Amino acid sequence: MSSTHPAIATSSLTHLSLIHVATPIPVGPQVLVRVHWTASTPLDLHITDGGLLAEYPQILGDGAAGTVVAVGPDVKRLKVGDRVFGFTFKSQESKAHQEFVLAEEWEWGVVPEGVAMRDAVTLPNNFVTVFHAGTTDLGFGMPWPRPNAYVPNDADALVLIWGGASSVGQYALQILRYYGYTNIAVTASEKHHEKLRGYGAKWTVDYRNSGAVDAVRKIEEKEGKKVRFVLDCIGSLEGSVKPIAQIAKRGARVAVLLPVIVRDVSETEGPVYGMDVQGCAEWAEGVEVRGVRTHFYQNPDIMPTMLREGVVEPNKTRVIEADTMLERARKAMGALRGKEASGERLVWRIAEE
Repeated sequence: MSSTHPAIATSSLTHLSLIHVATPIPVGPQVLVRVHWTASTPLDLHITDGGLLAEYPQILGDGAAGTVVAVGPDVKRLKVGDRVFGFTFKSQESKAHQEFVLAEEWEWGVVPEGVAMRDAVTLPNNFVTVFHAGTTDLGFGMPWPRPNAYVPNDADALVLIWGGASSVGQYALQILRYYGYTNIAVTASEKHHEKLRGYGAKWTVDYRNSGAVDAVRKIEEKEGKKVRFVLDCIGSLEGSVKPIAQIAKRGARVAVLLPVIVRDVSETEGPVYGMDVQGCAEWAEGVEVRGVRTHFYQNPDIMPTMLREGVVEPNKTRVIEADTMLERARKAMGALRGKEASGERLVWRIAEE
């Protein structure tokens, strides 16, 4: 193993570079993983084009799948050679878009037998987002392990997932179905409706239709109840936040994935973001609105177990191909800018398996 390795970083606004960084040696409960696959996310775009949370050079990525190559002396569960995947983000050494990632043992789960790493890497950040938003921001009953015959107290509540075909939306549907939530409405492009109904959506609404808000209101009228929980997987001021603010009434809880996109990047203008979910729209009195900060997850068993037992299935993948790691990273970033992915994850190879 070389003393240095390649990493993808944003070195200035909108610019990606290949840099070389020192390969760390694990200590204590740390695990060093050679990354084979990663996935590009909207956060990578926000950091690159908007400078969000960037400290240059900023290595990108927070979802990795690879092989354990070294472990610290306090590691109990993993061993060299294990195939693992995880949501890693705490430091430059743990960012995913580099050949070797160092993170603590609890941040890694074992990839189940029969699951390809390129599929497993679609889970980490989105899966964690669902558990964090569901338990911390929305207050869903999602105990682990789930007790036999478990039914949450609010199982019959009307739940709205705005952006159901997004990666977060797909995992939210599957996980909420597992925990017994049955009255779930989703917004998504019509081409995804059949798949989302298979994941547990009771109602599907085309968000591109100008009547999407009215369609949700008709569901409320038919069911004789108001939407009680909303998970906004898009975080677009005009595209999701403002429409949701028209729907949510007193007693509703709304969780919006941060940042709020006030303006998308274009060829002539940079993006504009907001972090104040309460102040960016006119909410009805008595609506509780929370901005979702994903970085919360302390159980390495939940994600691989749900994947192994078929509670969730990986997102459909779109593999970004190119000759070099830098070219693959740039192509993935371009696909994010162009909003080319629909109902799928952009994944690409870091190192050969």
